[in-house]
Amino acid sequence: MKIEIKDKKDTRSGFGAGLLELGRTNPNVVALCADLTGSLKMNAFQDEFPERFFQCGVAEANMMSVAAGLTIGGKIPFTGTFANFSTGRVYDQIRQSIAYSEKNVKICASHAGLTLGEDGATHQILEDIGLMKMLPNMTVINPCDYNQTKAATIAIAEHEGPVYLRFGRPSVPIFTNEDGSVSFTTNSKFEIGKAQMLNEGTDITIFATGHLVWKAIKAVEILEEKGMSVELINMHTIKPLDEEAVIASIKKTGCAVTAEEHQKNGGLGESIASVLIRNHPAPLEMVAVNDEFGESGTPDELMAKYGIDTPNIVEAAEKVIARKHG
Repeated sequence: MKIEIKDKKDTRSGFGAGLLELGRTNPNVVALCADLTGSLKMNAFQDEFPERFFQCGVAEANMMSVAAGLTIGGKIPFTGTFANFSTGRVYDQIRQSIAYSEKNVKICASHAGLTLGEDGATHQILEDIGLMKMLPNMTVINPCDYNQTKAATIAIAEHEGPVYLRFGRPSVPIFTNEDGSVSFTTNSKFEIGKAQMLNEGTDITIFATGHLVWKAIKAVEILEEKGMSVELINMHTIKPLDEEAVIASIKKTGCAVTAEEHQKNGGLGESIASVLIRNHPAPLEMVAVNDEFGESGTPDELMAKYGIDTPNIVEAAEKVIARKHG
């Protein structure tokens, strides 16, 4: 599996670019930020549409309540702050004012997971996907690169209902097209709720999401050199999960690995496991953080230490294939 890297950028910049494009094409889109405009790459929107930008300060709970209120007048509010402050700090407001009443708020969360790096455990939320996917009415999206984050940002404006959009700070390879699709395999269009096939195989399926998609691509290259046929699927939408794609792939390969920058508890792996146990039981290994808080360090150091790097995906794949044949 050889994929061309088009560039390398942070996914939060994809959000900023998508938000600016929405500002130019959809007059109902408004943006709210909790004193982190530069970090969320919302500056361009603020500069071009100052009357549609609301600086809420370090008052995230109030920002969520204001966003919910703006939807009543037909606006489409995009809130922006770090993932930790977008979820854990304001869970009550999201549950009561947004999810419960199905308000059309787009909760856009940067600096998620261990790749936040040196800011340490207090900011490296690894529970946010679990928190948000458990809320009724909430859609949860975790794109893989700059282009796909931009495409997802634009797409969620057309989606009616609350959305949690997760992205990050580090620069990662760009391998999707400008619309978030891929041109090197079939069924590659980016669409909310539809898994994206990146590589077709018959021995094992790897389901990856977010920053771990690129790590999984590198793992596939290693596994293929060892003679394994690997199916790789980008699960950019955690909820609603594309159960049909999961079942179809597992019926073909008979085993799977999930890869995510999140706790094992509550993440993509648990969602996949639930689908399998209800429909087509098969061996499954999860590459995720194992019930730990993070710490300060570079993204690469932390991903290696906490077992969510390419070698960990390779090891999990070899283990699950052995289980399948055992």
